[in-house]
Amino acid sequence: MRPAKRSRAPAGGQRPRGPRRASGAGKRAAGAGRPRRAPRKRRLGITCYSHFGGSGVVATELGLALARRGFEVHFIAHSLPFRLRAFESNVFFHEATPASYPVFEQAPSNLALTTKMVEVAEHYHLDVLHVHYAMPFAASAYLARQLMLPRQLGVVTTLHGTDITVVGIEPAYFRITQFSIESSDRITAVSRFLKDRAEATFGIKRPIEVIYNFVDPRVFTPGKRAGLRLASPQTKILMHASNFRPVKNIPVVIQVFAEVRRSLAAKLVMIGDGPEKAGAENLARELGVERDVLFLGNQDCMEELLPLADVFLLPSSSESFGLVALEAMSAEVPVVASNAGGLPEVVDHGRTGFLHDPEHVSGFVGSVLKLLTNEPLRRTMGRRGRRVARERFSADEMVSRYIRVYDSLR
Repeated sequence: MRPAKRSRAPAGGQRPRGPRRASGAGKRAAGAGRPRRAPRKRRLGITCYSHFGGSGVVATELGLALARRGFEVHFIAHSLPFRLRAFESNVFFHEATPASYPVFEQAPSNLALTTKMVEVAEHYHLDVLHVHYAMPFAASAYLARQLMLPRQLGVVTTLHGTDITVVGIEPAYFRITQFSIESSDRITAVSRFLKDRAEATFGIKRPIEVIYNFVDPRVFTPGKRAGLRLASPQTKILMHASNFRPVKNIPVVIQVFAEVRRSLAAKLVMIGDGPEKAGAENLARELGVERDVLFLGNQDCMEELLPLADVFLLPSSSESFGLVALEAMSAEVPVVASNAGGLPEVVDHGRTGFLHDPEHVSGFVGSVLKLLTNEPLRRTMGRRGRRVARERFSADEMVSRYIRVYDSLR
């Protein structure tokens, strides 16, 4: 993967500058006979987690889409976001690296991030900082804005899920999470569920706008790449992708597959990595299905892998949106998921997939088998899912809504 451009000025060697002002006759004389200067390019800073996960995917795809619309986009993070696969015009990357010092038991990475935010905002004349995940990025953005005073720097915070439902409710972080969200100029959430949870948990009084995660149906299509396959044509493919954390309910994925495997020839493809992976491998061995479970690790080519699946399984105990479920739907793959959190806002039970209580193993098994043994039903649900992805969760619409949020800060 070729990295995006690192902290340097754009091509031509000149640092971006805002338009200089002239007064009175000098302005008229300077402008006489000259073409009008092009409008100043909008400049945006984006901070997100760089590892495999929905918040980083959405933040990166948003930045790339904005760059294609003429924004100058600066990613400010501790490492290169994994979806920044290649060079893109108008996209820059700035690494926030904390300094080591003997007195520090742990390097203060959040302060290093704040300093880098200020450095980039000053040097490149950013208009807005958009942070994805409240904790700790909203706190760093608040400090950066204070350091920039009296110059105004807009801060937009997007809530993604576990920053509200898991991390933020920890007593050690509750007050700072609450304060950082309330101190943002604009707040967005990726689902109605998450908006309601943030308001109820933290008592947020500021308006929270719901802007759903999105998918590009031109990228996530049902077409399979020639020569790419995971099993023989007669073998059904059940797929799961996540960061393998406890909230993803990984043991249920393995248990469901073991029951499905009793009825027909199938493979389970597990994409991702995390703390639950070793336990999943052990459980697959205990249930005697280890030869039919493929652990592929983290992959950044989900648009090539998802079309290979017959059913996508996501039994999370909590899921604020479920971006990978939407990507599967765009690839015409029916989704069998839990009814937790924001998933019912994405998957239409009985039309684009099936929803069950997170621990209802027999319910998941029954729905998976119904789809794998009824090809007309599977194809019909797949086509419906793609239509929903294209019409309700289009990238063009959601990116335009984010732009309107930025415009409201002017």
